[in-house]
Amino acid sequence: MSKLFNRNALIILVLILQIAALLLSIIELSNNYVFVYAAFTMLSAIVVYIILNKSTTPEYKLAWIVPTLVMPIFGGIVYLIYSNHTAIRLFKKLTVKRIKDTQKYLGQDQEVLEHVDDPYVYNLAKYMNNKGVYPIYENTSVKYFPSGERMIKSLIEELKSARHFIFMEYFIIHSGEVWDEILKILKEKAASGVDVRIMYDGVMGRFTLPDNYHKTLEKYNIRCRVFNPFRPFLSSVQNNRDHRKIAVIDGHTVFNGGVNLADEYANIIERFGHWKDTAVMLKGDAAWSFTIMFLQMWDILSTDEDYSIFSPEKYLTDKIPSDGMVMPYGDAPTDGENIGELVYLDIINKAHQYVYITTPYLILDNKMLTALGYAAKSGVDVRIIVPGIPDKWYCYRIAQSYYKELIDNGVRVYEYTPGFVHAKNFVSDDTKAVVGTINLDYRSLYLHFECATFLYKCSCISDIKQDFLETLEKCREINYEYINSFSLPKRIVNGFLKTFGPLL
Repeated sequence: MSKLFNRNALIILVLILQIAALLLSIIELSNNYVFVYAAFTMLSAIVVYIILNKSTTPEYKLAWIVPTLVMPIFGGIVYLIYSNHTAIRLFKKLTVKRIKDTQKYLGQDQEVLEHVDDPYVYNLAKYMNNKGVYPIYENTSVKYFPSGERMIKSLIEELKSARHFIFMEYFIIHSGEVWDEILKILKEKAASGVDVRIMYDGVMGRFTLPDNYHKTLEKYNIRCRVFNPFRPFLSSVQNNRDHRKIAVIDGHTVFNGGVNLADEYANIIERFGHWKDTAVMLKGDAAWSFTIMFLQMWDILSTDEDYSIFSPEKYLTDKIPSDGMVMPYGDAPTDGENIGELVYLDIINKAHQYVYITTPYLILDNKMLTALGYAAKSGVDVRIIVPGIPDKWYCYRIAQSYYKELIDNGVRVYEYTPGFVHAKNFVSDDTKAVVGTINLDYRSLYLHFECATFLYKCSCISDIKQDFLETLEKCREINYEYINSFSLPKRIVNGFLKTFGPLL
């Protein structure tokens, strides 16, 4: 652990030194050469023009324009370094190509689509298939897990039953009881000839796993890849992280949700009070979309595989009886479609009775604020649960900056007093729900690779609603008295952080 800490401290130090060297160089040049100062000032003006004409949210533009104008010598240079990097263009090109090349495996069964009896869900399914190529399925059972403990226990049992292949893609893998038990099973399965593949995020792996851990796994015949490996150099390519959590067993069983493979997710260790998380297990046809999502990421730098050999039809002898309809989907920062946010907005805008939301981070853009406020003012019961004990203090303070506006518009906000909420759930009108990896913040909605499961008329939707109501009993509702208790310095800091929320 001390070696890991020392390595991480060294990485942070290297990044700080790069920033300091850049800043000092610019200041030195500007102080000694008037024409350099003028050039940097002109550059900052050009950068502001570029930002204003970018196709992105107003909040993101503002977050860059403010430092560029306040620090004209430094801000423009930082933006250009941050946003225009050859590695970013190459990375986006590769991911877009891989997803496009594999879309042929995800055609929509038109007969299934015609079974959608809600015109709004029908339109959503058409959009998802046209822009994301994510079909809606029948013949799928769904089990909801209201805690990480239950999900991990079930995952371990399903892994033990694997006979053909195991695909696992996680944002965080951390040594401990959970990962040690799972790794033991994976070693045994790999030794018996099961195709075991692990993929984890390069940044989080750098801070939670030993160096070259992928090579350690490969010694056990476990195929492993690190997504977007971390390099200690200033570059925005490091922003595009693999935040997905996917486990596919034999093509017919899938786990998806907020739960990573670390002890805090099962409350074996306590980091921020009680850790509240959720997930779903799918069995049946809908597992196919998650299988393809995993393989798309796995093969970004590889030649084509024949993905059809992983079809659930090859390993699932009996059809799973339909229990509502299931639409798994991914969201990528490289395709120009904000699918994750649009699905959330669709649920909010089409709600008639209620929308219940659980999210660890509440950093909202104007579209989301307007939709939540309009729904509440239209008579829809809109409630949001956020953590009472945060994992990141600055995200918590930004969330607090939205409380008054949300309450003014009739949205009810609650903090989970026992600890940290990591669940990413939407549930509405007893008919629609989403469980997945997508937070209500800029990173999830615009920068990360994400995934989720949209549910329509599945029996587990009642379980998701009931879990929300039971969690609500452990929360404190935010009111004006609480908001008015914020000191003036705290309000100023919250407002300052809110301005830069899209960059955090």
